[in-house]
Amino acid sequence: MSIILSTEFIKLLMTDNKNKIKNLSVSSEVSLSVNGMSRTPKASPSTRLLDYLRDELKLTGTKEGCGEGECGACMVLVDGKAVNSCLFLLGQCNGREVTTIEGIDAPKLFKAFEETGAVQCGFCTPGFIVSAYALLQQNPHPTVAEIKEALSGNLCRCTGYKKIVEAVEKVTGNG
Repeated sequence: MSIILSTEFIKLLMTDNKNKIKNLSVSSEVSLSVNGMSRTPKASPSTRLLDYLRDELKLTGTKEGCGEGECGACMVLVDGKAVNSCLFLLGQCNGREVTTIEGIDAPKLFKAFEETGAVQCGFCTPGFIVSAYALLQQNPHPTVAEIKEALSGNLCRCTGYKKIVEAVEKVTGNG
C-alpha cells in the first residue's frame, strides 16, 4: 500500500516544525464522504482516519490493532482501494469517498465468512471483509493466488487463513 502525502506536508515533517504543522492543520478544511454521507470533520486534517472514524463518527467496526499498518484490522476503502486507516491522514481524504465495514453491502460475503467458519474472535474480520470486498469489486473471479495476495495485508491470530480464503472463494463460485 502506498501513502500519498502532500509535498508541503512532507517538507514540514522533515523540518520538524511543529508550529507550521499545527497551523497547517488548523487552517485546512477537509470535506469527504463516509459510507455515502457528506462530512466536514471537526477533527484536524493531521488526525488519523482511524481515529476520526472511531472517535467522531463512532464507526467502531474499523479496529485498531498494531497502529503501524501491519495487521489490517483498520482496513477501509478510500475511493474503492483498501488502505490501512491507521496510516492514512484525514487530510488525505479531502474530496474522496471512504467506505468502512459498516458501509459495505455484501451479504453473500458476510454469509460466506459465517458458513465457512472464517470468523473466530471477530476482531480481524472487518479488515478481511473490506480487503476481500475491494478485490471482488475489481475482479469478481480471482484465483486462489489473487485472493491470498489481496488478503496478505491482514493478520489473524485465531484461525488459519484457509477458511478465510475459502469464504472468498465461495463468493466467487469457485469454492
